[in-house]
Amino acid sequence: MNHHQINYLEIPVLDLIATKKFFSAVFDWRFTDYGPESCSFDNAVVDGGFYVSIKIASVANGSVLVVLYSDDLTQSMADIEAHGGVIVKPIFSFPGGQRFCFNDPNSNEFALWQPS
Repeated sequence: MNHHQINYLEIPVLDLIATKKFFSAVFDWRFTDYGPESCSFDNAVVDGGFYVSIKIASVANGSVLVVLYSDDLTQSMADIEAHGGVIVKPIFSFPGGQRFCFNDPNSNEFALWQPS
């Protein structure tokens, strides 16, 4: 481990089963269950976990935005929609690249980006 580097993220979810199904299908993440209300994920560069909560993570609520990398934004967008995600901000340009924002099946907000 590296001193003072981000080591683990925990994200609230309404439905743990739907969450694991979505992130496994779209992003190929793997999961380890820690009881019925939490799990960890790996295969995402930074490890983390999901825990059952009535809260959701969204920028509008002041949450941190988790931004994932994509080699192909158009294909990633199609995969997200095919597995129950919702595009909340279509592809747009920003200095250094392009990205879009989506909600997972729990309405948690994430973004995907690729360089220009």
